[in-house]
Amino acid sequence: MYPSPILRMQPTRPSFALPKEGQSAHTISQRLRTLKKIPPELLPLGLVLGVAVGAAIYSSTKKLMTDKTLRLTPNRPEDREH
Repeated sequence: MYPSPILRMQPTRPSFALPKEGQSAHTISQRLRTLKKIPPELLPLGLVLGVAVGAAIYSSTKKLMTDKTLRLTPNRPEDREH
């Protein structure tokens, strides 16, 4: 009897990548050099997205800190007026 094709399949490569010894610790200058690989056309897009995310975080934080009508806990039955 022949084994089924599924049982004979072997992975072609490991599912996780182990860092090489020489590349396990990067310095700041090595990381900055990788930024040069980003196409210049994407820099304005990154800037706009960064500003948008910053504005969203700012406005959400301001709303949560200053809105007095925002209910943070559910109403308890004993607090309700009948």
